[in-house]
Amino acid sequence: MSDNILKIRDLSVNYQTDRGKLKALRNIDLDISRGSIVGVVGESGCGKSTLITSIIRQLDANADIPNGSIEFEKQDLLKLSLDKMRNISGTQLSIVFQDPMSTLNPVLSIGRQMMDIQYRDKTSKKIKKQRSIDMLNKVGIPDPQSQLKQYPHELSGGMQQRVSIAMALQAGPSLLIADEPTTALDATLEVQILKLLKELQEEMGCSILFVSHHLGVIAELCDHVIVMYAGEIVEQGSTYEIFNNPAHPYTVKLLECDPASISKKQRLLPSIPGEIPDLTNLSGGCIFKNRCDQSIDRCDKQTPKWNEFSNNHYVSCHLIES
Repeated sequence: MSDNILKIRDLSVNYQTDRGKLKALRNIDLDISRGSIVGVVGESGCGKSTLITSIIRQLDANADIPNGSIEFEKQDLLKLSLDKMRNISGTQLSIVFQDPMSTLNPVLSIGRQMMDIQYRDKTSKKIKKQRSIDMLNKVGIPDPQSQLKQYPHELSGGMQQRVSIAMALQAGPSLLIADEPTTALDATLEVQILKLLKELQEEMGCSILFVSHHLGVIAELCDHVIVMYAGEIVEQGSTYEIFNNPAHPYTVKLLECDPASISKKQRLLPSIPGEIPDLTNLSGGCIFKNRCDQSIDRCDKQTPKWNEFSNNHYVSCHLIES
C-alpha cells in the first residue's frame, strides 16, 4: 500500500507470567493506507487486543516490546514520551471500544463528557458545545441538544455506541481504531452502526483499523483483511481475495466456521479441532501445524515464509511456497 498512515514493522510483544515469557505477538508487519478500512480477524487469543493496546501504548505492566516499530504519521509511537503520546491520543488517533457501558462515565452527562474531551482546544464553551451537537447529529442522535443533558444509562445500547463513535470522531482523527464495536449490539443495530461507520469514514476521510471475530462484519465494511493466528499474521489481502480465494488452511477453516456459510440445518456448528498452542512454549515450525489437516514434514521444522499468492495477496504457508 502507498501513502501509509500506519506502518508496523517487526513488532513483537511479550508478557511476563508465572509460567514464563508469553510471546503474544511475533514479528508483525502491517500497513494501513490513508483513507482505507483494514479489518483484523482471528479467533480469541490470536493477539488482536494486544495489537491495539500496543498501538495506543496501553499495554499491561507485565508486557514488554523487545523489537519493532509503530510508525504513525511518520513518527514512531514507541519512541514518543507519554506526554507526546497523550497529545496524539484522542486527536489524531482515536478508539471505539466494544462495550459503550464501560467506555462512557455513568456519573457524567453526555454533554459534560463530550465537552471534557475537548480540553486541549482553547475555543469557547459555546463553540465546543455546538461542535458536540453537530457530531451527535452526524451519528444519528435525535434532538442532540437535549441529549447532551442525558446520562449514559438513559440511552439504549445502540445510542450509547453512537455517542462513543461521536466522541472518537469529534477531533477529526486521521486513524480510528474500532475494537469490535458491534459485539454488544443486536443484529439490527449492528447493521446500522456499520453503515454509520462507513458513511462517516467516507465523509471525514479517516482510516479505520477494524478489529473483529465476526467475518460477516469484516466482509461488509473492510477493504483489506489481516488474518491473525496465535500472535502471527498468516494471511492478508483484499477483502474479495480473502473471502473468495483463501489460501491459508486456517483462513479456509475460519470461513467454513462462519454461520453464514452453513446452507443446511445441523445440530452442531462447525469448529476448528484442537487448541491454540501454548505461547509460553513454542516448538518452532508452522504455528498452525497441530491443527492443520494438510501439514507436511516441513511444517514441523521450518517457519513458513511470506509468499505472494496473487496480486497483493500474501500468505505464510509451506503449501504455497514457490
